[in-house]
Amino acid sequence: MTLPDQMTHVALDQPGGPEAMRLAKGALPVLKPGEVLVRVEAAGINRPDVLQRMGAYPPPKDASPILGLEVAGEVVAVAAGVTGFRPGDRVTALANGGGYAEYCAVPATQALPFPKTYDAVKAAALPETFFTVWANLFQMAGLTEGESVLIHGGSSGIGTTAIQLARAFGAEVYATAGSAEKCAACVKLGAKRAINYREEDFAAVIRQETESRGVDAILDMIGAAYFEKNIASLAKDGCLSIIAFLGGALAEKVDLTPIMVKRLTVTGSTMRPRTAAEKQAIRDELLEEVWPLLEKGTVAPVIHAVLPFAEVAEAHRLMESSSHVGKIVLTL
Repeated sequence: MTLPDQMTHVALDQPGGPEAMRLAKGALPVLKPGEVLVRVEAAGINRPDVLQRMGAYPPPKDASPILGLEVAGEVVAVAAGVTGFRPGDRVTALANGGGYAEYCAVPATQALPFPKTYDAVKAAALPETFFTVWANLFQMAGLTEGESVLIHGGSSGIGTTAIQLARAFGAEVYATAGSAEKCAACVKLGAKRAINYREEDFAAVIRQETESRGVDAILDMIGAAYFEKNIASLAKDGCLSIIAFLGGALAEKVDLTPIMVKRLTVTGSTMRPRTAAEKQAIRDELLEEVWPLLEKGTVAPVIHAVLPFAEVAEAHRLMESSSHVGKIVLTL
């Protein structure tokens, strides 16, 4: 396959608002051993993209400075050491950066085939949220069948994914969201009870719903603002898994006694700094445990909006508005 000399990509000359992004021309990525080059047909929008655009989430030194952490499209080239993929394969992948571009280099060990019947838009809505939820809720928090979980931000891309996966694996799900419409969406996806955090105290609701037992796991993207109530909402031997700090990172004057008394575990992680081996392990488990659920239709990405590549600024404004339910996807 003959490749062009240049590609269109989203450039960010300096941190700023959505208007700081612009379309530009540049060279195609140079493949490193173990990578595949994907001609991008669709790319997902994620909170880390917004943070990177604002200058608060710099890419690793060896990663592309171009925004974008998940892509779907066609493999057009493979580097040395790649097995399992060849040009012409349609893949979705967790990128280390560079997703907002016509071509993106991704480690082959972070790529997965399109689930059967999926197009590029649906496939692009999978990697970042499914990698994150699987790693934090199932691998680290150890959620299993018969347990209960509270998912904050239930109407977000992460939240809609977590609700569905938790239900699919036999857990009882509670979720928080910021409006009656979003709460209804959470219930439709499988939440037993959705809590409007603008009108209700989620800790009080969990205490009532669980007859003061609490839940076995909490997936939290709020951080400090919810820390004390999260701890109060956990059952004995429960786990709080923190994946973001939308409500601040500094928790002051927090009583740690319940952590000891209830033998609680508090974990936290980000996806981007994980090693290639760690990401591959997540990829392998997703392929074995979750891809069959996607192909059966038991679980599916919730897509709020699909915008053309040139409207990337509008996509970021929509993400920042928090008015969406599910994923926002760009098409190329």
